[in-house]
Amino acid sequence: MRPFIVKPFQSFSGTILLPGDKSIAHRAIILGALSHGNTIIENFPVNKDCLATIAAFQKLRVKITRKDNKVIVFGKGLHGLTKPTGPIFSGDSGTTFRLLLGVFAGQPFKSELIAGRFLSRRPMLRVNAPLRLMGADIKAYSLGAEEYPPVTIRGGDLGPIVYRMPVASAQVKSAILLAALYAQGISRVIEPIATRDHTERMLKSFGADIKADHRKPNTITIRGNKELVSPKKIYIPADISSAGFFIVAALILPHSKICIRKASLNPTRMGAIRVLKRMGADIKVTKSPLRLRSGQASHQATKYEPMGDIIVKSSRLKGTLIKKEEIPSLIDELPILMVAACFAKGLTAFQGVDELRVKETDRIKSMIENLSKIGAKIQNLKAGKMENIIIEGEKPLRGKRVRSFGDHRTAMSMVVAGLAASGQTSIDDVSCIAKSFPDFLKILNTLSNK
Repeated sequence: MRPFIVKPFQSFSGTILLPGDKSIAHRAIILGALSHGNTIIENFPVNKDCLATIAAFQKLRVKITRKDNKVIVFGKGLHGLTKPTGPIFSGDSGTTFRLLLGVFAGQPFKSELIAGRFLSRRPMLRVNAPLRLMGADIKAYSLGAEEYPPVTIRGGDLGPIVYRMPVASAQVKSAILLAALYAQGISRVIEPIATRDHTERMLKSFGADIKADHRKPNTITIRGNKELVSPKKIYIPADISSAGFFIVAALILPHSKICIRKASLNPTRMGAIRVLKRMGADIKVTKSPLRLRSGQASHQATKYEPMGDIIVKSSRLKGTLIKKEEIPSLIDELPILMVAACFAKGLTAFQGVDELRVKETDRIKSMIENLSKIGAKIQNLKAGKMENIIIEGEKPLRGKRVRSFGDHRTAMSMVVAGLAASGQTSIDDVSCIAKSFPDFLKILNTLSNK
């Protein structure tokens, strides 16, 4: 594949409506399939990851139709899935793989989950361990003390669990909650740090008996063996992680102003916005009212997933400290926040970014290598088991040849860095962007004032 060339933009302006949130979309397909009734999903993000979840449930004999970004899932209930005739391939979608493990833990048949090249290197013991405690029979590829895809699982006859998660992970939490739907009794999940809560919100909209235990921080309880009922229509707000690339581009390019319409404003996903505001970013958020017009989609999704408009103007940024406890609310935005830090006055420190090592690629390595190449002053410091990244901003960035490492967020972050660097930036391969955001470059160009 020919390298992709990024040329500097003079400024950035316009109003955009982005594809729906990827995390919400996965869960809408899964719970739509496991509920009674049909679920119409609007503003569905058509990307490789979400299509992998659709394909998985189609192999389980769930009827799913799609026209452009509108999807209809014909639910079969908790116990209506059919044993697949072969392995389920999840591509490189970690959400698809890990959440399916939770679903398969409750099925009375044997399933095999296989993964793409990048996902096959990501750890799965963190999911397999609690599901085994609930009664699932799981076999996985083992290497040392860790487990990886492929995974074979035979479920059914699950018991409830009280599980204190050793690692803050929304995917692990979600897998346990999905398995708990099939358990007799009440399960309880305790997080070390609160993570994104899309699964809990959507389970409520489908009628699950789930609630936060306000007496104990970061604790969710769920009662199993209750059938789910579709809310009929779901509108998926714009993906806040995808929005992050446009937000940072508007901040660092002079004389820029953009408006992102109907964006997800879920509080557990707003960490990047909070950090950027702390850095001096001119960002205004207007929450949409909950009033619904007759025939409007999103009856339940609007109630449980807040959305609104985000207006961003170019700003003079300053360095800040991003603490370890903030990381779960902005884990996917860390690469683009590193780009923002390169344009901030002073030092920006990212504490406890260890989880970046086990994403689609090693994002600590990919971002440090790429940003260093184009002139950023960035270093990785270790304090015991905790990894930190320090960036000294306002160093001149000059376009060079960089690599995507096959990672969509690394690729998009380097595109944004290239827009504000002098000269041309050459990225070896940007096809990986299709994993989460196929129209990224197309939308980007509609905003450019070259």
